[in-house]
Amino acid sequence: MTQATNRPATAPSLPPCDHTPAPYTGPSRADVLGARARYINPGVLTYYKNPVMIVEGHMQYLYDETGRRYLDAFAGIVTVSVGHCHPKVMSATNAQNNTLQHTTTIYLHPTIAQFAEKLSGTMPTGSDLSVCYFTNSGSEANDLAIMMARLATGNHEVIALRNCYHGMSPSAMGLTAQSTWKFPVPQGAGVHHAVNPNQYRGPWGYDDPDAGAKYAADVEDLIRSATPGAVAAFIAEPIQGVGGSVVLPDGYLPKVYDTVRAHGGLCIADEVQTGFGRTGEHFWGFQGAGVTPDIVTMAKGIGNGAPLGCVMTTPAIANTLKQRLHFNTYGGNPVSMAQGLATLNVILDDNIQARAKDVGAHLFKGLKSLEAKHPLIGDVRGKGLMLGVELVKDRATKEPATAECAAVFEHAKDLGVLVGKGGLFGNVLRIKPPMCITKDDCDFMVSVLDAAFTHVESV
Repeated sequence: MTQATNRPATAPSLPPCDHTPAPYTGPSRADVLGARARYINPGVLTYYKNPVMIVEGHMQYLYDETGRRYLDAFAGIVTVSVGHCHPKVMSATNAQNNTLQHTTTIYLHPTIAQFAEKLSGTMPTGSDLSVCYFTNSGSEANDLAIMMARLATGNHEVIALRNCYHGMSPSAMGLTAQSTWKFPVPQGAGVHHAVNPNQYRGPWGYDDPDAGAKYAADVEDLIRSATPGAVAAFIAEPIQGVGGSVVLPDGYLPKVYDTVRAHGGLCIADEVQTGFGRTGEHFWGFQGAGVTPDIVTMAKGIGNGAPLGCVMTTPAIANTLKQRLHFNTYGGNPVSMAQGLATLNVILDDNIQARAKDVGAHLFKGLKSLEAKHPLIGDVRGKGLMLGVELVKDRATKEPATAECAAVFEHAKDLGVLVGKGGLFGNVLRIKPPMCITKDDCDFMVSVLDAAFTHVESV
């Protein structure tokens, strides 16, 4: 198939790829847009002014209906960990589909126990984190984690961070304090919000070695003033995802965890985006902070695109669910378990974590070179292959460059790179590609972003 090209003749070129997409014979893009407008809830958003229609994927690349190839720098919102349609993952999933698609966990099936055992083996040595409850999504996993914490402690109040993101169910959305993705209806009773430990925008910056402890003090103040003797849990992402790739400062989580536990609460690490080696240095994001949580939630990259989540905790906390009858119709189904186990095997066998560290460092260096060149870039941050680029109108005032970010985002798509966008002000480019991405892909991405920044800054 001849690839359609509507990008400028001077645009950077994608690295070679030996995959040829199948000819597309389905409904036209116009027909799909029309059907979607008529039959799909308008709250289901699409990216881009002119949405891309993606019909095929291969590892780090996506293809539209014309056969045009794009570099996926967002991994389906950080969901595709080892590559679109990875052959080993698809082989295991297809085999399970052809054997048994569904039974609930009220019956025995071997794969769920095999997957749980292997997954528990990724937890820190010496920790008691060993018991899994599989769900269908990260939202559901966080809902369950909060309920388990309340059951285990007998307390009700929960502390989350401002500008966090823990899902789209009403209770998970209620964990969010300030954002454009929280509906203005009552949600999240019993939730309190601590100051966001953002060293770029907060009062204590990158140059303050005590920033972590200073931000953590707000959690203790919050407990003493709002939740005395009643805190059930503290929940946080080790690196905020939708919130703009905000890396929590050194010392923050150790101090907060000690404080919360001293007041009778449990600590929950939301690893939906940071887990499975994405941060490079460690398999789990919380390990980079030197802490071990009481409950770990995960989803997205756990199944390389499968609708799959999980709550990992200790036997004692897990035992609280035996108080009542509790089961999940689709959580732990054989197909999702097969895809999750196959994905984990690829991550471990192919040393994906080390790859994220090496390739991520190369990409970070390239993004920092853009920061030195383009005044629109205020901050480049992140770890491994979980990176963010924050755009500002002025580096001194840090006024968010929201419109400019949207323009860079659109122009990058036109040049062949699909990135994410987030942050409280919508001014952060979120770069979290499938972890099979190569250094040549990263160089292409940096070239595209360079061209996009140059274009936007010249307008």
